[in-house]
Amino acid sequence: MDDPVILIFQQDLRIRDNPALIEAIKRNKPIIPIYVLDDASQKNWKMGSASRVWLEFSLKSLQESLKEIGLKLILRKGKLDEELKQIIKETSAREIFFNRHYEPDSLLSDDRLEEIFKRSSLDFHSYKANLLVEPWEAKTSQGSFFKVFTRFLNYCLKDFDFRLPLPAPKKAIGFAKPLKTESLQSFDLLPEKPNWAKEIINFWEPGESGAHKRLTHFIKRNLTEYSEGRDFPSLGTTSYLSPHLHFGEISPYTILEALKQELEKESDTSHDIDKFKSELFWREFSYHLLYHFKELPEEPFVSRFKNFPWDINEKHLKDWQRGQTGYPIVDAGMRELWQIGWMHNRVRMIVASFLTKDLLIPWQKGASWFWDTLVDADLANNSASWQWVAGSGADAAPYFRIFNPTLQGQKFDPEGSYVRKWVPELKNLPNKYIHEPWNAPREILVKSGVTLGENYPYPIVDHSLQREKALSAFKKLPK
Repeated sequence: MDDPVILIFQQDLRIRDNPALIEAIKRNKPIIPIYVLDDASQKNWKMGSASRVWLEFSLKSLQESLKEIGLKLILRKGKLDEELKQIIKETSAREIFFNRHYEPDSLLSDDRLEEIFKRSSLDFHSYKANLLVEPWEAKTSQGSFFKVFTRFLNYCLKDFDFRLPLPAPKKAIGFAKPLKTESLQSFDLLPEKPNWAKEIINFWEPGESGAHKRLTHFIKRNLTEYSEGRDFPSLGTTSYLSPHLHFGEISPYTILEALKQELEKESDTSHDIDKFKSELFWREFSYHLLYHFKELPEEPFVSRFKNFPWDINEKHLKDWQRGQTGYPIVDAGMRELWQIGWMHNRVRMIVASFLTKDLLIPWQKGASWFWDTLVDADLANNSASWQWVAGSGADAAPYFRIFNPTLQGQKFDPEGSYVRKWVPELKNLPNKYIHEPWNAPREILVKSGVTLGENYPYPIVDHSLQREKALSAFKKLPK
């Protein structure tokens, strides 16, 4: 029998449009597909709790998909390089196939693996699968990396032709000899009782099939309303594709081609498609930044922000995390996050602005909380987006853009539907006061069953005062 080849899965948990899988099959050799749960190599960014819940079901889905084409997924725990060495020793495999990844701690790059195995005669085959534009492919006219999103976006749309997605293979050759594999249960991905992940599990359908269902539903039901509706959290017109993209259950090429086909059928969707594509390319831009500035998750991109006088108030941080700030739109977002592991993008900006500019708590604290509680916790996107709101990132929001949480709620949740869903203790308040219950007359509060300071908090800070404090601090930063 020919020596087998190893196929590494990490954040590409799919069989459709998976170049590494397709090319491995072309070798016409037995394939050993592996997934290694590698917490040890991730340093400060070990996979968060909500992401681990998602991974449990995503791996189950991948196991079934691979089984249908004749392959068995081998699960291992430990350092990826050490597990690879062990499997090579067990099987005499001489070739490794993988799709490239771009986080600083990822071993899945040509250079990292070749460095680890430099004394071996292994052949490495890596493929572009998870980004439309790899970080080194886009360069300014001066030959440097992009720091302004719109310029990056225009460059990518103008200078790149994106390939068509690859079909799912129908059959592959499995490795006949039994290999040691962990059980999914041994990964301990799900929480012990009480099961805080129940709502996450009920809301989502992780896996490749769930990803394609989400895409189909979005295009058929919500795409034509996307450009206008995407800012209104109660409308549900977003795609909900972010966790599927993060885990690689669907490729950006598949999404781009689906949008192209829809545009050919419905030309009046062009504005909505352009808006959605810009969000897709913000993800690309985030990876572009992370690749060229590896400190992005922990250090301000704009160095003068290193001297910002943050106020680490642990009580305020806990109130924000629990959705008990007294600002309904903020609390609704934080409770949505806790219950389903996701938050509407407009609300993400509001809660991030509140943490960094009302509470003056460092953006790293917010990014860390999101990392643990989001099912789409993506190191590049999470880091770039938090720095954008805080004002310290590339092409960031100007420091004087400080969201007023009351006005944001009134503008983007005018009927209070979003707040009423996630902050039910306020559900009986009239629209006039749903975003500022502290201004409601006593008789309205009593009639609505709201007792401020008891079943719903007073605002933990005064927004107008904190805004001035933040502006004063920003103005004192060195130029």
